[in-house]
Formats: sequence, C-alpha cells, structure tokens
Amino acid sequence: MELFVLYWIAVIILFVVGVIQVIIKSSKNEPVKPGLKLIIASVVMLVIGAGACAVILSNLNIGR
Repeated sequence: MELFVLYWIAVIILFVVGVIQVIIKSSKNEPVKPGLKLIIASVVMLVIGAGACAVILSNLNIGR
C-alpha cells in the first residue's frame, strides 16, 4: 500500500515541477521542452496508475 502512495506522490511532484518549469522558461523565452516532457510523463503515469487501481479495486483477474 505504501508503494501506491509513493507512486501518486511521484506523479504529483513530476506534474508540479513540469508546470513550474514551463512557466519559468516561457517567461524567460527559453525552450520549454524539458518541462513538457515532465508533464507528459506524469500524465502517462497517471493513466497507468489509475488503470492499475481500477483493476485492483474491481478484483479482476487479468489473463484468466
């Protein structure tokens, strides 16, 4: 259970850091690609994590 909490904390941290990087770098007219990569990675992790939680909560047996 602790791993799930750490996973969601990591997703939140990646998203927040990505948004902050995009805001700061766009105000300085610098490339925002690293910040966008962090935001995309956090969204992908969110989708994967939400799918895993849905499977766990619904007690489905995958592959059977």
